[in-house]
Amino acid sequence: MGIDTDRQVLVASGVVKSYPSRPEAVIALDHVDLTVGAGEFLAVTGVSGSGKTSLLNCLSGLDRIDEGSVMLAGVDLATADDKTRTDLRGSTMGFVFQAPNLLSVFSALENVALPMILGGTAPADARRDARAALERVGLGHRADQMPGEMSGGEQQRVAIARAFVKKPRIVWADEPTGNLDSASAEVVMDLLRELHLDGATLILVTHDLGLASRTDRQIEMRDGRVIGAHVG
Repeated sequence: MGIDTDRQVLVASGVVKSYPSRPEAVIALDHVDLTVGAGEFLAVTGVSGSGKTSLLNCLSGLDRIDEGSVMLAGVDLATADDKTRTDLRGSTMGFVFQAPNLLSVFSALENVALPMILGGTAPADARRDARAALERVGLGHRADQMPGEMSGGEQQRVAIARAFVKKPRIVWADEPTGNLDSASAEVVMDLLRELHLDGATLILVTHDLGLASRTDRQIEMRDGRVIGAHVG
């Protein structure tokens, strides 16, 4: 699926975010402007401390911003209350982090199904969709395995299935290959690319320029600012 430049899934304007520190606050985001088109696969690159993860957290509504606006699905996350932000994340977003963050006492299938059940999906339907999602990432045969019985790469594939199972409009991936060997990282990146082609907008935070080059567009951050962009 190509980028729909006529439809903007996210528009950030003048975003400022600081974190308390001594002797003065640390400016993590310094008047950032960013527009993301529907169906885009965007990579956010930069050295450690450049503001990549802060950008993801603020644009997804996980963190509140100090100044500016973040328009997503017609809602300004900067002024929305906590319930609205939480509901919006649950209904329109998926997340994949560097650590899979799977619940160790639940099977792969249960880990994928649980967010849907908590969101009101009937358990039988959630389990059916979770099994289909695991099949999609090549882990249907591991559905009943516990996270501790799986490799790091397999756990991350479960996390990808969990992120995409609800068919979110936008998926945020923060260094999803950071803890993986090169072979597992390639598998994860291939999966993200394949699932993105189904229609989701995907924003990937990565320090790996090789992985970033496989996205539609790359932006580079430094000192909390977007300092460059490259298409293709």
